[in-house]
Amino acid sequence: MKYIGAHVSAGGGVENAPLNATLIGAKAFAFFTKNQKQWSAAPLTQSSIAAFKKNCADNGFLPEMIMPHDSYLINLGHPETEGLEKSREAFNDEMLRCQQLGLKLLNFHPGSHLNKISHSECLKRIAESINIALEATQGVTAVIENTAGQGSNMGHEFEQIAEIISQVDDKSRVGVCIDTCHTFTAGYDLRTKATFDQTFEKFSSVIGWEYLKAIHLNDSKKELATRVDRHHSIGQGFIGMELFDVLMNDPHFDNMPIIMETPDDTIWSEEIRMLYALVR
Repeated sequence: MKYIGAHVSAGGGVENAPLNATLIGAKAFAFFTKNQKQWSAAPLTQSSIAAFKKNCADNGFLPEMIMPHDSYLINLGHPETEGLEKSREAFNDEMLRCQQLGLKLLNFHPGSHLNKISHSECLKRIAESINIALEATQGVTAVIENTAGQGSNMGHEFEQIAEIISQVDDKSRVGVCIDTCHTFTAGYDLRTKATFDQTFEKFSSVIGWEYLKAIHLNDSKKELATRVDRHHSIGQGFIGMELFDVLMNDPHFDNMPIIMETPDDTIWSEEIRMLYALVR
């Protein structure tokens, strides 16, 4: 079964995220557990945690189909001690928030070398950061999102993600979220069933299906291998509709959150209906 949703607002409190997801007909959703543009935030209150869990249960959202995204400020591969420690502290807090909410997944961008350390050193720091967070929390899987490779961002090659995973101690609590826009602009073609299959055969051989925990389902405003991260609405970008038809009918993507981060939130409910209509 496919679980489609979007990255919804948690404005006014995390307990509002499942309500906003329900309004668009979602069966899965993503959200920020705190302001993604600030380093620190007040702890979650017990009343907010209880209301979140109740709203999820009342609206049929399984914890496994909810995947928060961490703050965009965090860089787990930061080349400088101060920035690295600040990022690790913030990431640990994000993992703890997920644990408090009874959730199983936290999605994050791996990190950037900022042209100050080698790729291998950056990947090592990212893995160390994950190990620290896993030791400090329980029950939450750290889900690495592949990137477009914009700037000095790591994680645009499957081999880089595999290298991070190889250095994570508890491999039962590390996973991968594949963003279709990022994948395409990083240079992996998804436009036809043939190229889609080739890309995921490589994913399988380099990383492994067992690590795939979620999908970010987006079209792209930029062309193949441009290494620019610009999402587009479903079927309106350079990837096109065949990808979405193929993915919706591939059992590899059953029983995991499939989250849209498409730019026009006014058509999210329409996009969700369209995607489900593709299932044969």
